Amino acid sequence: MSGVCYDSAVPNQSKSAGPDKSVPVPPFEEALKKLENVVETMESDDLPLETLLAKYEEGARLVKLCQEKLAEAELKIQKLEKDAAGTMKLQPLDLAEE
Repeated sequence: MSGVCYDSAVPNQSKSAGPDKSVPVPPFEEALKKLENVVETMESDDLPLETLLAKYEEGARLVKLCQEKLAEAELKIQKLEKDAAGTMKLQPLDLAEE
């Protein structure tokens, strides 16, 4: 070994830290486009390891954001249906009916 300390090269990020509320959340389409660009960059360029790690972290963040946006959209797509008592309840959308 050359005595290089690899721990100092990667910042210690706490997993318990919540998302930064000061950073605006991009719309789904924009996040997906950024994710596609990250993947293309990682596949096409001969990048140094540090850059690849940064791109991987950015991609993982964008995947999580897209998954959250899709989950929100799924809830919005569910239709409201009245039951016998007249109260509203969420019903899952059955795509097989169409």
